[in-house]
Amino acid sequence: MRFNDSQKGFSLIELLIVVAIIGIIAAIAIPNLLASRRAANEGSALSAMRTIHSAQVTYLNTAGSGKYGTLGALGTEGLVDSALGGGSRSGYTFDCPVGNLTNGSPPTYFATAIPTSTAPIARTGHRSFSVADDGRIRGNVTDAGPANYAAATNNGSWPVLN
Repeated sequence: MRFNDSQKGFSLIELLIVVAIIGIIAAIAIPNLLASRRAANEGSALSAMRTIHSAQVTYLNTAGSGKYGTLGALGTEGLVDSALGGGSRSGYTFDCPVGNLTNGSPPTYFATAIPTSTAPIARTGHRSFSVADDGRIRGNVTDAGPANYAAATNNGSWPVLN
């Protein structure tokens, strides 16, 4: 009688080594992936702030009759897309409520973009942004936007990015 001692397949040790290698690669790759996602979200938020400013200037000179509008009004006029007009896009929450608009001479506005999630692992961005009627986009490492127009245009607390 002959015994067949040859085995086909992998041993348990070999499988454990492969799983450990995959775990090490994942531990290295996942934080980089999340950091790239946050950077992409911040880039998208900056682009959206430029869009909001352009839309506000257009609204002021056309449908607004000398007044700035809310994000909803900009969306109704087709000056921003429905996601931005709704206030949320690419991991950021955008806001330009009526309280941020003044109808004086000259009229003023400011809009904000803050990260949607600030949980440590699922964080969607590190910086918040604001743009005002002067067209300068400002950013700060915070989880809240400026409280009022004076804070939104203060270069000390909200440094200019562009």
